[in-house]
Amino acid sequence: MEFHSLPKLSLLFSLSILFLSSFQAQATTKITYCDKKTNYPVKVSGVDISPDPVKSGHPATFKIYATSGKAILGGEVVIGVSYVGVPVHTENIDLCKEVNCPVANGNFVISHTQTLPVITPPGPYSLKMTLKNDRDELLTCIKFNFKIVLGSLVSDM
Repeated sequence: MEFHSLPKLSLLFSLSILFLSSFQAQATTKITYCDKKTNYPVKVSGVDISPDPVKSGHPATFKIYATSGKAILGGEVVIGVSYVGVPVHTENIDLCKEVNCPVANGNFVISHTQTLPVITPPGPYSLKMTLKNDRDELLTCIKFNFKIVLGSLVSDM
């Protein structure tokens, strides 16, 4: 290899690292519908978890990106969390506490933040979320996996 081609190689290497790191940063949480045969009125396009992985003893925010063909006047979000297949937490949340109601037809985001106890065991978790309207009709049901790691005993700065 000649000396004058070294800068080109360095540039190529740097661009490759930049490309691969941006690809990794765009990794998304894989969601599945609870019943693949059901045509849910609300379609979920993605989930953002922050931080990812979730840290025990620290706040975690879950954002569910969805679309509805009809306005949603109100309803309930039911969240069930399992640790290695064992249900460990269930929560019923008023939809209007997570979004501004009524939800107009089109795109919307359900955002929920919760601080996990410091004693939360690290490992793989799964979350099931159902959304029902104010008439108790099922609008959507999704599942996704996430990971919890031990948080530091000293707050992150």
